[in-house]
Amino acid sequence: MNFEFSDDQRALQAAAQAFAAAELAPYSARWDRESYFPVETLRQAAALGFAGIYLSEDVGGTGLSRLDASLIFEALAYGDVATTAYLTIHNMASWMIDRFGDEALRQRYLPRLTTMDLIASYCLTEPGAGSDAAALTTTAERQGETYVLNGSKAFISGGGVSDLYVVMARTGGAGAGGVSAFVVEKETPGLSFGARERKMGWNAQPTAQVNFDSVRIPLANRIGGEGEGFRFAMMGLDGGRLNIASCSLGGAALALDTAQAYLAERRQFGRPLREFQALQFKLADMATELEAARLMVRRAAAALDAGRVDATKLCAMAKRFATDAGFQIANEALQLHGGYGYLSDYPLERIVRDLRVHQILEGTNEIMRVIIARELYR
Repeated sequence: MNFEFSDDQRALQAAAQAFAAAELAPYSARWDRESYFPVETLRQAAALGFAGIYLSEDVGGTGLSRLDASLIFEALAYGDVATTAYLTIHNMASWMIDRFGDEALRQRYLPRLTTMDLIASYCLTEPGAGSDAAALTTTAERQGETYVLNGSKAFISGGGVSDLYVVMARTGGAGAGGVSAFVVEKETPGLSFGARERKMGWNAQPTAQVNFDSVRIPLANRIGGEGEGFRFAMMGLDGGRLNIASCSLGGAALALDTAQAYLAERRQFGRPLREFQALQFKLADMATELEAARLMVRRAAAALDAGRVDATKLCAMAKRFATDAGFQIANEALQLHGGYGYLSDYPLERIVRDLRVHQILEGTNEIMRVIIARELYR
């Protein structure tokens, strides 16, 4: 395995780092405090190709790999976790249209998605179907050349703000085989949204319930064939898990760097904290866990790019390990700051809040263990 980046990958990483330092990090605290969704900043990121990282070039995508995407998202998350996490969701929803939509659907939406003139959300989870996603009850009944959607989706990033919603709905019988995927435009009659959720973290992006009350969409807005939607959704989540794991890497790296600088500056009992062996050991463990998580994420990304049969297992492993490690590193960094870590003047409490949800979304880390065990016996 080659652990060295190519010149192109180093250039991508540097571009993302520069954007994060100039356009994300200086505003991250204010966005969190004001619950502000920085759409124009996201469009600036899109101008660099970050809204269609692994989309086809004929629709404005950059045609890069999942490994490339991981490097970009880690670098951006160092500047702001919540905004970068939303960008990963937009990429995932757009990828489903690019990969499985017909040519007319691709050309209708993707050129504007890659510029973020249109913003997309991914709608799978429901109030009564979270980890058991195949039990979803939102229906899409075909009536001639249209489908009529009824039901609700919960915890939708971008709900009420996004222009497009990639929705999984039931067109057939019970279970995964009865689910199809659709694109629903925001202004479609019957589509409505719940109040913006008040959350522990991820305040720089809106989250709301999405409701369908006899929402009529054209047959042309179905992605792929009937009954294929759940398979598409799960394939999207392999990449989505790597994306969110990469955001955990970026947030954890900022927490580690912040703690390292603090231990060098802060003095207690007549000497810098960095000279206390107990704190050195803690910092060493944090750095080791971060490096291990990086390697797992990059290996899984390479496996997904190569189409390996064990890619799903490796993506689940990487997501479980990196998001657990990322939260723990951030929490330890806060602890190393003592009372200062609890203050919003420092970034630690925000990083802890933002990274906590990564252990839940894109499949909880308990479900990651289920997937890993299932794949071991496959």
